[in-house]
Amino acid sequence: MHIGCPKEIKPQEFRVGMTPNAAIEAVKSGHTVTVETNCGTGAGFTDEDYVAAGATIVGTAAEVFAVADMIVKVKEPQSVERKMLREGQILFTYLHLAPDPAQTADLIASGATCIAYETVTDDRGGLPLLAPMSEVAGRLAPQVGAWTLQKANGGRGVLLGGVPGVGPGRVLVIGGGVVGTHAAKIAAGMGADVTVLDRYLPRLRYLDDVFGGTFKNAYASEGNIIELARQADMIIGAVLIPGAEAPKLISRAQLSELKPGAALVDVAIDQGGCFETSKATTHQDPIYDVDGIMHYCVANMPGAVARTSTIALGNATMPFMLALANKGWRQACEDDQHLLNGLNVHAGHLTYYAVGKALGIDVLAPALALKK
Repeated sequence: MHIGCPKEIKPQEFRVGMTPNAAIEAVKSGHTVTVETNCGTGAGFTDEDYVAAGATIVGTAAEVFAVADMIVKVKEPQSVERKMLREGQILFTYLHLAPDPAQTADLIASGATCIAYETVTDDRGGLPLLAPMSEVAGRLAPQVGAWTLQKANGGRGVLLGGVPGVGPGRVLVIGGGVVGTHAAKIAAGMGADVTVLDRYLPRLRYLDDVFGGTFKNAYASEGNIIELARQADMIIGAVLIPGAEAPKLISRAQLSELKPGAALVDVAIDQGGCFETSKATTHQDPIYDVDGIMHYCVANMPGAVARTSTIALGNATMPFMLALANKGWRQACEDDQHLLNGLNVHAGHLTYYAVGKALGIDVLAPALALKK
């Protein structure tokens, strides 16, 4: 198979979909790899690294899309990239379709087979291709939230760890999954007073057993959310419903109940955000003010630490990429139900139920898509 990796063009996105190590593995397996020049520069990989791995360098993304049977990326294809997709081509990347009707329509129209990192599953009920970026985003969230809290940025002017004689900042993490757990660990490590909310009682028991002395937890009822939000200096939104649009947990009307200058960090912004007032921002202009509450809603947070993120993502995606290349997408998905769960679009059809529900689009069952 001919595998192509273009340079990411989303603003302030420095990651790359294929590492030189992944290129080595693909070439060793008998595949051809073509990458766009300077695609890995932001993550610290040079064209020479890819050439040494056996890849071919071309000058434009159009050349990559023209020759590749499978396109491997990081972020969802932008409008200009979607126009270069063709019928029968495989796209393997993050998609986050539920809050993005324009992208969904373009992918359906392209006739391509689109497999989303964020909906591939594993035997433990996890999301193995989302997890590494969730770990990165979770660990970044208190860091960027602390910056947002600084008075010069419009925040409350609160130091998370406090100082002798002055209490620590209060951090509320809504969602106790991968993002929330890593966010809570880092916030607590910074000295903050941290509470994690979740609706899944076994998860709360786990958090209490493992981290009981590090941070607190509580059940994520509507009453608890707003009561603890009123006390918080920073609120981290870390709620995920796989493939679906994130639920809105704090409304605009409730902003008036929060502390002036409090920081909202919405890690769920890729899936539409879990605060009503959330809108996607970039690393170049990451924060904005709504009713005196500071919002940090960067849609590609892990791109800020591109080298760490790229290597972590490459480690996770490589086995699946090789399975798709070695077997073809149909056989790979027939052999692995977890990979089939990643199928979101195929041959002019939407194939992921949660996206169809969010956007009001009819869905073709993935098992039927295998036969088309």
